[in-house]
Amino acid sequence: MDQPTETLTNAQGRDENHAAELSVILPTFNEAANVPLVLDLLRKTLVGVRWEAIIVDDNSPDGTTDVGRAIAATDAQVRVIRRIGRRGLSGACIEGMLASSAPYVAVMDADLQHDETLLPKMLAELRTGDYDLAVASRKVEGGAVGEGLSKVRAWGSNIANGLAQKLLNVSLTDPMSGFFMVRREKAEELAPKLSAQGFKILLDLVSSAGGTLRIKELPFTFKERLHGESKLDTLVTLDYFGLLMAKYFGNVVSVRFLMFGLVGASGLFVHLLALKLFLDMAGLEFNLAQTGASFVAMTSNFFLNNQLTYRDRRLTGLKVLIGLLTFYAVCSVGVLANVGVANLIYSDPTYWWFAGAAGAIMGAVWNYAASSALTWRKS
Repeated sequence: MDQPTETLTNAQGRDENHAAELSVILPTFNEAANVPLVLDLLRKTLVGVRWEAIIVDDNSPDGTTDVGRAIAATDAQVRVIRRIGRRGLSGACIEGMLASSAPYVAVMDADLQHDETLLPKMLAELRTGDYDLAVASRKVEGGAVGEGLSKVRAWGSNIANGLAQKLLNVSLTDPMSGFFMVRREKAEELAPKLSAQGFKILLDLVSSAGGTLRIKELPFTFKERLHGESKLDTLVTLDYFGLLMAKYFGNVVSVRFLMFGLVGASGLFVHLLALKLFLDMAGLEFNLAQTGASFVAMTSNFFLNNQLTYRDRRLTGLKVLIGLLTFYAVCSVGVLANVGVANLIYSDPTYWWFAGAAGAIMGAVWNYAASSALTWRKS
């Protein structure tokens, strides 16, 4: 007589015969101290739920990947994806969602600022079949920013929310939220439309869906980070506006190109300022002043692009100097076009600004193509 099949369990005594119903995606960068804590909280919160955690780490120098793998070695509910040569919250979230086979996937920060006790409530809403997406909102009744954001960041978040709602017709009260749960089939369907760059995966997801997602918002309070530093810096503002513009124009151009364009716009200001200084204070003749201003703007653009546009391919150490020299070299043709066009236009000193701007714009297209292919080429 056949013996009954013995149920397999892992070190925590959980049933391993059934696939996970819920995958919790934890995008990480330098979260070694927080990963064990957030996993403990998930174990306490998701009792009775077949779940797994997928840690997607951007090759953190603090050993986040090693910490996650050490836990995964004794807990089959934890998986780790280590990304080499790729960085960015949105890209990590997309890879994590596509690595899941569970019917539901949740995205939450690993820094303990998101309230994990909301996960069962989100899951319950999606299980009803009435909703495709459950979002943790700080803006609905009962939600609050709490101590997790400074006054300046809270103010900026409100402005960003308003722009998203007006420009993209997004009905979410908190489109800047990074804490949500979605049916995996919907995430799979929308994945080809999503940008791997940037930080606002929820906004991208909802705007890409074009109003087809059935959404439930649940209140939550944003908590204060315990360990590590926030990944949000001032340059993320440009990144966010790039995403807004890309979505507003129907993804006709990539977010990266728009980022390059925004940096180029700042470079235009730097160029004109330097040109004015060279003409008035240094007393240089126009051709020499225009050339000098071009290199000042190129230097500014290089460092901004390295920090923002190509943050997933960011150059560090000696590669920064090599990259800068390469940037100068590949853009030399753009400089020649820049100076040539500007010189053709410049006849009346009153219109120095128009001549300078025309020359700078002429070189922009070449600069983007050459720098993408050579300076920040994919390794």
